[in-house]
Amino acid sequence: MELSVLGQNDAEQHGAGGCSSGSCGSSDDQLAHLPEHIRDKVHNHPCYSEEAHHYFARMHVAVAPACNIQCHYCNRKYDCANESRPGVVSEVLDPLQAVKKVKAVAATIPQMTVLGIAGPGDPLANPERTFETFRMLSEQAPDIKLCVSTNGLALPDCVDELAKHNIDHVTITINCVDPEVGAKIYPWIYWNNKRIRGVKAAKILIERQQKGLEMLVARGILVKVNSVLIPGVNDEHLKEVSRIVKAKGAFLHNVMPLIAEAEHGTFYGVMGQRSPEPEELQDLQDACAGDMNMMRHCRQCRADAVGLLGEDRGDEFTLDKIEEMDIDYAAAMVKRAAIHAAIKEELDDKAAKKARLASLAVPRLEAAQGKAPRPVLMAVATSGGGLINQHYGHATEFLVYEASANGVRFIGHRKVDQYCVGNDSCGEKESALAGSIRALKGCEAVLCSKIGFEPWGLLEEAGIQPNGEHAMEPIEEAVLAVYQEMLQAGRLQQDEAPLRANA
Repeated sequence: MELSVLGQNDAEQHGAGGCSSGSCGSSDDQLAHLPEHIRDKVHNHPCYSEEAHHYFARMHVAVAPACNIQCHYCNRKYDCANESRPGVVSEVLDPLQAVKKVKAVAATIPQMTVLGIAGPGDPLANPERTFETFRMLSEQAPDIKLCVSTNGLALPDCVDELAKHNIDHVTITINCVDPEVGAKIYPWIYWNNKRIRGVKAAKILIERQQKGLEMLVARGILVKVNSVLIPGVNDEHLKEVSRIVKAKGAFLHNVMPLIAEAEHGTFYGVMGQRSPEPEELQDLQDACAGDMNMMRHCRQCRADAVGLLGEDRGDEFTLDKIEEMDIDYAAAMVKRAAIHAAIKEELDDKAAKKARLASLAVPRLEAAQGKAPRPVLMAVATSGGGLINQHYGHATEFLVYEASANGVRFIGHRKVDQYCVGNDSCGEKESALAGSIRALKGCEAVLCSKIGFEPWGLLEEAGIQPNGEHAMEPIEEAVLAVYQEMLQAGRLQQDEAPLRANA
């Protein structure tokens, strides 16, 4: 028998182990169900489109230092260049400085399409600074998309101003719709010149978030909802959050893992609240996917991040370096338009190639009971462009894909310490290698451009097959090719477990 791995019928796609169409987060399906006018708005938005994040860059400007709520998972830090998480910045800018920095970055990194204000506090708790920045950028850099991320407390009061400045992408962090759950996440809010605590505070915050969401949708502004997965606090509850925000018009849900290392100084970190395992995050995202289009490529960026998702070039654009730059933004816009057009052409060609692949039949190996082959997780080392183009030892993160009878879908990313740093001292190299292998738990193969003898052997011992045969190939095509090889080798019957649990 033959089965098209990429061309299943609807019944099979909605069967056991599959995902609902348009909800699984694969680059093929993630935006397919959306109306044309929405796809046009997000096709080059790296934070909203999984496909776009391989090609387009974003930046955040830290102009909003104050916050109007306290979260148990947050600790805003300054001058912390070695931490990559929300709320961390190296320098807070005033609006004039922010605009100058945006134009410098956009002229230097022409793939940059999006400017967001996300902190380090809450942008709408700093409305003057936030909207002055947006006003100047809409005039001086009209080719850049403007976005804002907010906890939602002040959102209903700011919707008119957001619409006025042509901000058509807003992210709201909504961690709960039940005040009892919220009281475990938020110790207090500051509202109407009063500090309010406990369940009462959570109830006000939830009501304001939901009202703001409804108002944005009524204005035609796209809304992405962020939620932090906190094991034992809101993990099961987030399914209800996803259902409700979709019903109210949010088009994308981003469930992110809690970052709770003790050294970050957050309440959860100090109190020993654990972060979720990758399997827990994936299971919850899959459970929510039936109700909501899920975002799986989020990097939980700093409030002053610059560059492609997964990289940070902020050190290139400190205030002192910007002062020395001679920026001709009119010329830069011409160059940017040409580069964006070339990327769009490449993406269109890639989409057409995927469509052709989807029509091809590939050999199917069935178990005696007629079961479809089991799914497989594979890790990929990439430096961008949708290609397998990074040495295993140079990776600071791996992208994880699932190959199955339903096709190839993006699952998420696993951060690691760089293994190959050209320094064998102090045992740090060995520790980083062991850590990178632990981070790939659950994966059965790792695809990279090159890999050394030592990590190759240790990966095989952990039940993870290294593969350097697909260097510079498109990721999803290579993942599918390796899956086909596993099919041919008879390794994918449903009742066959991976070689090792690689725990």
